[in-house]
Amino acid sequence: MASASVRRVYAADPTREELVARARAMIPALQARADSTEAARRIPDETIADLQEAGFFRILQPRRWGGYEMDPQAFFDVQIALAEGCMSTGWVFGVVGGHPYELALFPDAAQREVWGEDDATLVSSSYQPVGRVERAEGGFRLSGRWGFSSGCAHCNWVLLGALVPPETPGGAPDMRTFLLPRRDYAIEDTWHVFGLKGTGSQDIVVDDVFVPEHRTHRAVDGFMCHNPGQAENDGPLYSLPWAQVFVRLVSTASIGGARGAVQAAVEIARGRISSNTGKVSKNDPALLNAIARAHAALDEMEAVLERNFADMMRLARAGAPMPMEKRTLYRFQSASVVRRCAAVVDDLMPLLGGRAIYLSSPVVRYWLDLNAARAHVANDPGNFGPDLAQGLMGEAPAFMFL
Repeated sequence: MASASVRRVYAADPTREELVARARAMIPALQARADSTEAARRIPDETIADLQEAGFFRILQPRRWGGYEMDPQAFFDVQIALAEGCMSTGWVFGVVGGHPYELALFPDAAQREVWGEDDATLVSSSYQPVGRVERAEGGFRLSGRWGFSSGCAHCNWVLLGALVPPETPGGAPDMRTFLLPRRDYAIEDTWHVFGLKGTGSQDIVVDDVFVPEHRTHRAVDGFMCHNPGQAENDGPLYSLPWAQVFVRLVSTASIGGARGAVQAAVEIARGRISSNTGKVSKNDPALLNAIARAHAALDEMEAVLERNFADMMRLARAGAPMPMEKRTLYRFQSASVVRRCAAVVDDLMPLLGGRAIYLSSPVVRYWLDLNAARAHVANDPGNFGPDLAQGLMGEAPAFMFL
């Protein structure tokens, strides 16, 4: 049975501008909680409650399940604002808040299991294809250990990646995402890292659990944009390639983090006088040019990514397929964001004086978080550049995650 919130009047849904304003209003509180967030190595319950109350987790959720079913750019605008206050919060929001989109692609029976009693239920993930899968009547048996499940302490379900062995010898394995309830997995505390400390990206452990067929999502369906859930969730939003949405979930927080770092650099420059040279930082052309380059680079990245999703939604509304040359380009551009953001902050660091290396410096947390974000496989452009270049040569891409 769907909860009462599914039946509310949708005319009252917030606009994109209202959601972004709510996110920006949270920045001071997120900054004030940043130390305690890192110390706990997870997002505080009060922050998750604030995100729920603001409606942020509903942005990509189907309207039939109480969501707003908005264009993805509204989601990414909110993510950037949250990450400007606390990049760990922006990261967890991006991942956990993006899962309603993939859940909408699952068979309706899976959606009902997760949202039928409570349409505010949250889901974490780890898509590494490391699980051990055995076929069973009506589904599969799954075991394994997955790392990096961001925000998992706040979630009652998890999405886990694994390769299903081929049914016939010599056949290709079937990459799938498996959906499990909290009773079927353990969370192990392994998250001791130098950056993104507050994401609580713990390990998920599964010991020989049955997963019915309807609680799996095939990667090939996401690639072909022919997903079981589109039978009920038939709006243009859910006809996008799932991978194009996912890759932005783990890259966009970096824009907000870098914006936070640039703003911190501006504040340092405004009042700093070198104790060694007596130089006034706000008059230092090297620092001023580094700040200008960083600000301009972030503006360019944000503009390109917004253009990309505007183009994707235009095609989706027209019922037109997304050409492979655009998929490879947009995928590569998304993968490049985190390293570019880290690089512009790297350029700022040596120009901010000796005090900038202290953990109390307002720029250091952003710098560490950005460098930690580089470790995600989806944020390595080297994994996706060959597909883009091969397409320019007229050859088919080798990778399906586009």
